[in-house]
Amino acid sequence: MAETFTLIYNGTLIDGNGGEPVSNGAVLLEGNRIAAVGPLDTIQVPEGTERIDAEGGFILPGLIDAHVHIMFEIKKLEQRLTEPFSLQFYRAAEHMKKTLNAGITTVRDAGGADLGVKTAVEMGLVQGPRMMISITPLTITGGHGDSWMLSGANMNVPGYPGHPDGICDGVEEVRKKVREILRAGADIVKVHATGGVLSPTDHPEFTQFSFEELRVMVQEAEYRRGRKVMAHAQGAEGIKNAVRAGIHSIEHGIFLDDEAIELMVKHGTYLVPTLLAPVAVLEQAEASGSMPEYGVRKAKESIEAHQRSIARAYEAGVKIAMGTDAAVMPHGTNLRELGLMCDIGMSPMEAIVATTRVAAECMGWDDKVGTLEAGKLADVVVTRTNPLEDIRSLEDTDNIAVVLKDGVVVKNLLASVASPVLA
Repeated sequence: MAETFTLIYNGTLIDGNGGEPVSNGAVLLEGNRIAAVGPLDTIQVPEGTERIDAEGGFILPGLIDAHVHIMFEIKKLEQRLTEPFSLQFYRAAEHMKKTLNAGITTVRDAGGADLGVKTAVEMGLVQGPRMMISITPLTITGGHGDSWMLSGANMNVPGYPGHPDGICDGVEEVRKKVREILRAGADIVKVHATGGVLSPTDHPEFTQFSFEELRVMVQEAEYRRGRKVMAHAQGAEGIKNAVRAGIHSIEHGIFLDDEAIELMVKHGTYLVPTLLAPVAVLEQAEASGSMPEYGVRKAKESIEAHQRSIARAYEAGVKIAMGTDAAVMPHGTNLRELGLMCDIGMSPMEAIVATTRVAAECMGWDDKVGTLEAGKLADVVVTRTNPLEDIRSLEDTDNIAVVLKDGVVVKNLLASVASPVLA
């Protein structure tokens, strides 16, 4: 059966590579792949091609969030304790729709989603972004990721088939736990290398896991499955341990020092800042009271240091990929991160590249997503507004006019789009 062609035209092309925008640009899709990209008058359009008029908007690659938790949003403790366990899966379906609605067609899930959730999206049982999953973050007893409370209550999600418990201590326990995570279908291993803002018994600057424990994670992931390791790492010593151990990306990076930044540049380590996360902790605490006192206190301590750290890393040339920690803030509000990235010195084009090409490179998926190039998957976004003039205009999802994932229209706010939208 011959593939159908779709032409997206009458827009300014921003291809994700960081070059000059192309006026009167177009993208020709063949099935779920990009067939051609460039000025409209350079593209040969086959007869019978379906057409999507961008109506003078801006044509971008599908956007990428390299740090989400699609399975949940932070809620009040009593709600978390009393809701049925399986309800999280139905809520996740809504989270995924909201993520697509924001123009994000690919995510790296930093803990929570298991292989069944990813497979449900791939089979079309639920509508959602393309997913790279880590399943369960590794943590030490009493560290970030261990939600045991001083009362004895334990908020850790219990292990279930396909979702092992993540607590491990010592090299051999760590080795076995990585093997369990990979056996369950993880695409990447996630570790908590330091404490964090929303854990009850530690601090962001606390160091978790020894160098030897971190190193064995990298060895088990890379040698056995060719996988990478991503590290929640907020304090400088934990960040340096992670980089020296060969960990691929640092998540958050709140308290970077000069040595940590130099090491990241030297090793080519990616930084996923999640600048929105501590801001959202304070916002959600005020709006709904859903944040614990210890989280609010630590977020207040972290925000300014976080901004300074990411600004220095950017100035030093650290590779920065966009990620939000969505779940701390509501899913679908992800693109607020782009404005915060510009606040620390990035240009709007650099912020766009961070959520397209660089995020794809960080995930190791730059051969199939991240830029508008022939042969890549047909993930395309049309925006009503010019993000180079007003990056924060993308925070309003009504300005994300059309979203295609794998060549299928999953969002349509333009009258000119005739293709059916997924329910």
